[in-house]
Amino acid sequence: MSESANTTRKKRVFSGMQPSGEAHLGNYLGALRRWVGMQDEYDCVWCIVDEHAITAGGNPAEMPKNVFDLAVSFLAVGLDPEKAIIFVQSDVHEHAGLAWLFNAVTPVGDLERMTQYKDKSQHFESIPAGILNYPILQAADILLYKAEGVPVGEDQRQHLELTREIARKFNATYGDTFPITEPLIDKNVGRIMGLDGEAKMSKSLGNTVGILADADRVWERVRTAVTDPQRVRRDDPGRPEVCNVFSLHGFFTDEATRADIDTRCRAGTIGCVDCKRILADNITEAFAPYRERAAYYNANPQEVRRILDEGAEKARVIAGETMDEVRQRMGLVWRTQLKD
Repeated sequence: MSESANTTRKKRVFSGMQPSGEAHLGNYLGALRRWVGMQDEYDCVWCIVDEHAITAGGNPAEMPKNVFDLAVSFLAVGLDPEKAIIFVQSDVHEHAGLAWLFNAVTPVGDLERMTQYKDKSQHFESIPAGILNYPILQAADILLYKAEGVPVGEDQRQHLELTREIARKFNATYGDTFPITEPLIDKNVGRIMGLDGEAKMSKSLGNTVGILADADRVWERVRTAVTDPQRVRRDDPGRPEVCNVFSLHGFFTDEATRADIDTRCRAGTIGCVDCKRILADNITEAFAPYRERAAYYNANPQEVRRILDEGAEKARVIAGETMDEVRQRMGLVWRTQLKD
């Protein structure tokens, strides 16, 4: 590659999402909208990480539909197969292969110190090894494509630091192979709290709403959202700064309307139900184009399959090159050493 070509090469980024069906509001605010905005600036690799989804079990009968529904969500919000590689993790076997090889350089103690491991392991009488090794597979996902950056939230910073450490250890042991991937953290988006106002948005906790939900479903979910706990009656003065509903207005409501809601809430002249209704209507309107695109892909599943198959083909080319290099460096090349 010429020097001029090398200087114009886009930095590669990788990120993935577990398939649990249609993407929800937390997925969109915390990741998907940012991924869409990165596609012109970066060489993007977006993955549906179904092998991560089985680390703690799950229902095999539900997996194919969950993968398809998440793929539809990806395409509906604007992830573009002409600008990025979009594929399913299990279609590229090198993910699991590299994860196994990374076991050679990853201390068990580092895995046991992971906050998510400590949290998740409490829910099992017998802890699956996949819960412990999850960050190794995550490192393989990223480093298989030699990604120089990963868009992550603060809750994933520790896992990415382990990825960086695995790259350092591998490079020190076997030779310079992997980049030390940088976290790309959006300082403007913090932890996206669920509609319960207590926990991170999660489909399993039922504190969010699907991005492809119709108006009635959006309102059904938003109307249950927790607001200022000290506001009991409609005319009680409110505190927008502690209200999670008001914080969500920041993503969907124009500045003038937010300022009006802030003033009226503090004066007790707008009720929480009215505030929620404005938010629900704005969410419904903002996601209308996504529902339209999703309807097209749901009616044309073969198009989704084609996009994912072509994405996997592109991913396998990169993954194969990386694995050839890794095997060479680790001495897993006995066939090439045989003499005729």
